[in-house]
Amino acid sequence: MYTIDGKLKVAVSSRALFQLEKEDEIFLTKGKKAYEQYQVKHEKDILQPGAAFPVVKALLELGEDDVEVIVVSRNTADTSLRVFNSIQAHGLNICRGFFTGGESIINYLKSLDIDLYLTANDESAKAAIDNGIPAATMITSAAKYMTESTDLRIAFDGDAVLFGDESEAIFKSEGLEAFGENESKNANIPMKEGPMAKFLRSLAKIQTKQEQNEQNVETRIVTALVTARSAPAHARTIKTLRAWGIKVNQAFFLGGLDKTYVLKEFKPQIFFDDQHVHTDRASLVVPAGTVPYKSDSALAFTKSQGEKKGEKME
Repeated sequence: MYTIDGKLKVAVSSRALFQLEKEDEIFLTKGKKAYEQYQVKHEKDILQPGAAFPVVKALLELGEDDVEVIVVSRNTADTSLRVFNSIQAHGLNICRGFFTGGESIINYLKSLDIDLYLTANDESAKAAIDNGIPAATMITSAAKYMTESTDLRIAFDGDAVLFGDESEAIFKSEGLEAFGENESKNANIPMKEGPMAKFLRSLAKIQTKQEQNEQNVETRIVTALVTARSAPAHARTIKTLRAWGIKVNQAFFLGGLDKTYVLKEFKPQIFFDDQHVHTDRASLVVPAGTVPYKSDSALAFTKSQGEKKGEKME
C-alpha cells in the first residue's frame, strides 16, 4: 500500500492553483448547475496558472520522495477532468485529487496530517487553521507574477505566522512601547509556535536531508523571515528559532518599512503574512497568502471589531 507518511504534504484548491475567476463568477451569478455545465463544456480548455502555481511547481521539483501535492475542491467529480487536464498540460506531477461535491474538505486534510493548505477561500483557510492545519488564502491577483528561479524561495512574516500571536496582541492592545518592553523582558523565552511553524519544520527537514546527503540538487530551499520587528525586539525571534532547532536562510527586520521593497528583490514563490494590508501590497510584486487567525485568538476579535467599524487593520 502506497504511503505519503514522512513527506511534506501540500493540499491546494483548484481555484488557488489555476485562474478560475470567470468560472467562479458563473457559479456566483448563475448557480451550481450552470457552473458545472460550463466546466464540462470547456474541459479540454487548459486553465492558466493561478496564484499558488509557482510555489506548487517549485515544491514538486524537490522530488516525489520528499513532497506530495494533492489538489482539492468542493466541486463534483464531473468537473475534475478540466483540472486534471490542465495539471497534465502544465507538466505538474500531481496524480491525487479530492472532489467532495460541496462537503467540507477539512476532515480529509486532518486525516492526512497536511503540512500546508493553500486556498482561495477565506472561510476554508479559517476552518483549516482552527483545526491545526497550516493554511493561507491566496491573493488571486498575484497569478500574473511567475518566477523563473530554480530555487524554492519562501518568505514568512513572524508574529501570528511563524510565531504565536501573543506578542502582536500586546502591540495591538497596549502599543509599541509595551510590546518592546515585553520582548526585551522575554528575550530568552522562546515564543509559541504559530500556524506556519509546522510547514517551516517540514521544509527544514528536507534542507537537512539535502545537506547531509551532499546532494547537488537542482532545486534548493531558501527561506526568509520578513518582519516589521526591529532591534532589540529582533533578538527573541532569533533565539526562538534556535530553540526550535531551525534556521532561516535570510532575515529582514524592517522596523515598519514597506515589506514590498525586500520581497521584490527576494522574489519568493510565496509570501505569508497575517494581515491583508501586507499581503495585498505584497501581491503587487510576488504571490502572497494571508494566514488567518484562529477563531479564539484575541487578534481575531480585534480584527472583527475593526471590520465592523469599517477600519483597516495596519
